[in-house]
Amino acid sequence: MSHSDQVVNDIAARYFLVLGAAAADLWSELPKELQHTLFERAVVLGHQGEEDESLREQLAKFLHDHHARTLAR
Repeated sequence: MSHSDQVVNDIAARYFLVLGAAAADLWSELPKELQHTLFERAVVLGHQGEEDESLREQLAKFLHDHHARTLAR
């Protein structure tokens, strides 16, 4: 991979990181249907093998711990 390709990849990774952080920050304010869609997509994108079998549970716990209002919606 060339240096310029690495720079482009680093920039894309930063954009994905900040978009994900923004979605997590606004989670409680998102409509329930959008929460569900984002959650399911995150599980699919984040699942990289058997070591990720508990990703769904870990992600659900993270969201619950950081957004108590999530369950109330």
